[in-house]
Amino acid sequence: MLSVALALAGSVIYGASDFFGGLAARGTSAVRVTLINSIAGLAVLVVAALVLPSRWGAPVLLWGVLAGVCGAVALVLLYACLALGPMSILSPILALVAAVIPITVGFVRGERLSGLGYLGLAIGLLAIVLICLVPGERAVRPSPRGLLMAVGAGVAIGGYLVFIDLTPPDSGPAPLLVTFVVTGIVMSVALLGQRLARRGTPRPTITRVTVGFAVLCGVTDAAAAFLFLLALRMGELSIVSVLNALAPAGTIVLAAVVLRERIAPVQWMGLAVALVAAVLLALA
Repeated sequence: MLSVALALAGSVIYGASDFFGGLAARGTSAVRVTLINSIAGLAVLVVAALVLPSRWGAPVLLWGVLAGVCGAVALVLLYACLALGPMSILSPILALVAAVIPITVGFVRGERLSGLGYLGLAIGLLAIVLICLVPGERAVRPSPRGLLMAVGAGVAIGGYLVFIDLTPPDSGPAPLLVTFVVTGIVMSVALLGQRLARRGTPRPTITRVTVGFAVLCGVTDAAAAFLFLLALRMGELSIVSVLNALAPAGTIVLAAVVLRERIAPVQWMGLAVALVAAVLLALA
């Protein structure tokens, strides 16, 4: 039950992180936002590592680097596939793949749940689809390229969870430090490539408000990642991965409260179904 509570809290905070990142991306490039995110999140995790016991070693570095690469790949493919659209189809595909990959790995490794647990997983997957659906858009079929990117992003997100779960239980926040460093390096290279490609053109300015939102994105991202790390230490990979995929719920609620965006009835239904799934998983 504690693992479910931690994963749910992490999911809500991940949703807030995505919300702040979206606001920041309105004022600058997504690559720059992600770079600032990595720096701010790394600062938070360094403080955590000074306070909490951590253990370093080859497994921490190996799985941490692989998780960081997966995180960077996931961000690139995520932004690319959603830009191609339609989001109402690609988002659920991405979220489902991101959940199914760790569930499959968990079962292959011998994870077994009770009847309530399996029911909770099925209802949780349904909730993901309902929450991500955005009705009212034109019925446009996604391109093969968009579908491939959505599946790739989902696999990368799922891979991130799997690799983090493989880190030693007593390593503390050390694996997350590695992942944020790797993501920051990848984004720094990507930003340098952007600047070289645009050589001779004026550099876009970035406001303090934009930087502030990007920093908030990084702080909340690090907090959510740490909560999910704790959830993985205490619970099953399959359960935590489904709860992780419910993160868009937090983004939707914040957008409704802060930006007055309308939540569609099907998304309200998805939020209600998600609560049912969380209760079932907690009781499993």
